[in-house]
Amino acid sequence: MVIWYNMKFFQKGVIILTHIEKATDFLMQEFHCSQALTGAFAEEFGYNLKNVMKISTCFGGGMHRGEVCGCITAATMIFGMAFGLYEPQDKKLESFGYKNADEFFYRFREKMGGKTLCKEILGRDFSKPEELVVIRREGLVKKVCPHVLKVSIEIIEDILKRRDEEGGYIRLGAVGVEDTETIQTVIKNVNKQNQFRSNVHELLLTSDRKIGFIQFDIRRFKIINDLYGEKFGDEVLFFIKDKLGGMCNDRQFYINLRSDVFMVVTEYDHDKDLMCFISQIEEVSASFKNVKLQLAFGVYSVDDREMEIRQMEDRAAMARTAAKENVVSNVIFYEEQFKEFLYTRKFIEENMLAAVEEKQFKMYLQPKYSISQNRIVGAEALVRWIHPERGMIYPNEFIPVIEENGFIKMVDYYIWEEASRFIKKCIEIGIEDCPVSVNVSRHHLKDMEFVHVLLDDIKKYHIEKKLLELEITETANDEQIGQAAMRLKLDGFTLLMDDFGSGYSSLNVLLETPFDVIKLDKKFMDNMMSSDKGKLILEHMVSMAQKLGLGLLAEGVETREQVELLDKIGCDNVQGYYFARPMPQEEFFELLKKDRSARKEFAKK
Repeated sequence: MVIWYNMKFFQKGVIILTHIEKATDFLMQEFHCSQALTGAFAEEFGYNLKNVMKISTCFGGGMHRGEVCGCITAATMIFGMAFGLYEPQDKKLESFGYKNADEFFYRFREKMGGKTLCKEILGRDFSKPEELVVIRREGLVKKVCPHVLKVSIEIIEDILKRRDEEGGYIRLGAVGVEDTETIQTVIKNVNKQNQFRSNVHELLLTSDRKIGFIQFDIRRFKIINDLYGEKFGDEVLFFIKDKLGGMCNDRQFYINLRSDVFMVVTEYDHDKDLMCFISQIEEVSASFKNVKLQLAFGVYSVDDREMEIRQMEDRAAMARTAAKENVVSNVIFYEEQFKEFLYTRKFIEENMLAAVEEKQFKMYLQPKYSISQNRIVGAEALVRWIHPERGMIYPNEFIPVIEENGFIKMVDYYIWEEASRFIKKCIEIGIEDCPVSVNVSRHHLKDMEFVHVLLDDIKKYHIEKKLLELEITETANDEQIGQAAMRLKLDGFTLLMDDFGSGYSSLNVLLETPFDVIKLDKKFMDNMMSSDKGKLILEHMVSMAQKLGLGLLAEGVETREQVELLDKIGCDNVQGYYFARPMPQEEFFELLKKDRSARKEFAKK
């Protein structure tokens, strides 16, 4: 008998996740507690994850009213997945399902100190706009809900374990279920995984040849599903499974791990043989119904046969992830450095909440200068992570991770408030002409709740909107940029297009979106400076901005040559290491005071 609660899952092809880990991961991706909990169990019962996430959408935040906790409604749905009735006459089964739901409710209430309502557990009410702002600003969901999820999952797993031991978890015929098709499908899939790993284990024990783990997936499979429909996507997966079945012999084993992720284990003699086998997989899977399929392969050549099979699979998965991000090669072999990447990512995810609570994230400010006036005209707020043991953790290490899991929102909220507080500090000593720009991540553009947070900061610190400028990257989704920009303009904010020239649609975005200032991307600057033709393009860019009535600022200015050219063609505002590196806000405050004092002395003369 399979005990489902002990199963672990691959998530993002790298880390094997338990129910608790999987639910927490969903939560960090901005799914709410009800979605996170049902999502952690959905595929285990043979349900489509996308559909389950949709069904549980409206149960978050106590049905968005601060009422019954989403974990309670989710647990009720999970027991429905496990024991739910199919025929209306299955009253015995209905009663059985109620029994488990009731047990969960009473145990949950006991574990949570008598609390069952969302507003009781969070201490804030989702239904009240002013409290919703606080919930989002303080990141209460990500602070409180992981514990609630953990409590819920432990109770659910215990109930499922006991039902399994009683014979009532899988053998539902004992309580009146006639239609067990879904359950049987799940059992079949798990049995396939067990058989696969058993075959691989036998191969590792008996083969005197090299053993290779090949994990691959379909690049942009989501786009295929979106364009042609999920039914077509399922047909693609069956097509690949059929091809693998036709080409694998009795010493080669394959399995469809999840969605579009496949694993093949084979013995071989030389690397060229392994590459030849991979090429065969590519050839037989090249296209389906005139749709070209592109695959990304991660390979682990076994060097330690005592290692657990799951660890071998995990290494192949790390290599596959690297292959998906590689534009040169679609086949990547596992390297030990991937393990360091995994450790770093795990460290970031495990410590990011504490980093906010302990104020390890710090706001650094990089001055913006006017060339003609030789003075500070503003600053950009940037985030740095100062860990008490590891020291400085730079943005290129943690930003991609927290953007992927959605935690970037909480960090942004923190930096926005720090910037607002700094502006207020400047105003108090008479400096009212130094706007600070903050970055607005593309994750905020999916909904407009972030606007309330910004407005709340403005109100709290009694500052003018023009002093808190907003930078939106050009590489964000065009439609999202347009909608967000229009709303922010209506609210009176100054908008800067960040990284102009780094994407493919700069001019289109500029045409359709009401930006006030263009920030020329450093890479764009570097490329333009390398030739006379590039310099001419840069000159015309400056001219275009002036004719459109747009401000212009060049980022990444690092040399005297760049400064002289920008001054010559009329780009007056600059930012870069030539003038100043990002610095702690206290250091910038002192620099700003000196700058303003010098200006006053100059004015007197």
